[in-house]
Amino acid sequence: MTGRNHFNHQTWQAGRNIVRYVPREEIDDLQQSIDGYTQFLELAQQYAEEIVQFTRKERTKRTKGSSQKKNPAK
Repeated sequence: MTGRNHFNHQTWQAGRNIVRYVPREEIDDLQQSIDGYTQFLELAQQYAEEIVQFTRKERTKRTKGSSQKKNPAK
């Protein structure tokens, strides 16, 4: 926003667009917060993917183990 002493920061919360006016001197802090939040989301997604892979692997181990018990080796 040219000629103004603030920036318009918009977010979506509870189904509504929320607008905050951020003074120029707070922009760097706001950007750091946004970057931190973005990093948190990425790490949370990576964690969720790791948990899914781990659980699938564990389930496969249990399934193979139970089928071997049912069909004894010849």
